[in-house]
Amino acid sequence: MEFALMLDLGRRDPSISFEQNLADITELARAAEAAGFSGVFVGEHHGHEMTIAPAPFTLLTHLASVTERVRLGTAVLCAPYWHPIRLAGEAALFDHISGGRLELGIGRGAYPYEFARMAGGMPPEIAREQLGELLPALRGLWKGDYAHDGSLWKFPETTSTPRPRTADGPPIWVSARHPDVFDIAIRNRANVMVAPLSLGMEEVASLRERLDAAVEKASADYRPKMMVLRDTYVAESEADIDIAIDALLRGEGYFSNLFRTDGEVKDGWVTYIDPTSIESQADNFKRDVIREAQMFDTAENILTRLEEYERYGTSTFLYNATWGLPFAEEVASVRRFGERVISAYGKA
Repeated sequence: MEFALMLDLGRRDPSISFEQNLADITELARAAEAAGFSGVFVGEHHGHEMTIAPAPFTLLTHLASVTERVRLGTAVLCAPYWHPIRLAGEAALFDHISGGRLELGIGRGAYPYEFARMAGGMPPEIAREQLGELLPALRGLWKGDYAHDGSLWKFPETTSTPRPRTADGPPIWVSARHPDVFDIAIRNRANVMVAPLSLGMEEVASLRERLDAAVEKASADYRPKMMVLRDTYVAESEADIDIAIDALLRGEGYFSNLFRTDGEVKDGWVTYIDPTSIESQADNFKRDVIREAQMFDTAENILTRLEEYERYGTSTFLYNATWGLPFAEEVASVRRFGERVISAYGKA
């Protein structure tokens, strides 16, 4: 199992400047490489300060300039916001700029707030169809002289310029929860990224079952890798775990606004709502449930808990950072993860 870091630019209020936010993310990426992480991933979001990610390849180009070894990926690009020709070319260009370090993560998108602005209020099932249409178009454009006649895009023979560094292009990861999306990933020989969100290991098991069912249904010779995203904090002691739980409850108040509703945003700032006030989700935000579900623990306990992720076939544990911790705590946790988890895991 490998370990990668998920980063987002983002602000909850104007007390931290964007320039400072960018400097913090830069330091976290450097710290991740020094700590032994295999990759760093960034997202795509539009129209709000909570996650500032309008141009993922631009941010990754910056991170490529301050790192040497780590893979650099998107988690994830939103399929409805991209034309296949543009994405094929931009991805291939960054693949060259980074020296072949790209891991291309693509999904259907998540926030209703963004769908209302970027995709005309498109319903999720239509976004899934677009994802299914985009992936084979990418593969075709990278091979060259590819014409497309789909429900969303139509264009005559076209070739990606530049071509990617390798004939098949960079590794593709598909963000999946719905069974149809697992099917799409396997049909297109892509790996999968999964997010258990606020749920515990039972959700990791369920996501694994969905992937295995899709593999069996396809009757193919292809078995994708599975990357699991989880909020993570390496505590110095048991008492310090409360720091992470407090931060998550603050951060979830903004995430819940955009993820579960159309969202209230004023001048770019996302309005906080108490996550425990959402009746259908309240139980997931009890402190003991958060402690059990998220990876908030001492390094010794995290090492033990990672065995469960391995049992469910996790190829990469994606350490979700920048979800609400103060920066000093965040960078300290990333360094502790490298010193006490990654190094010990490798020896084990």
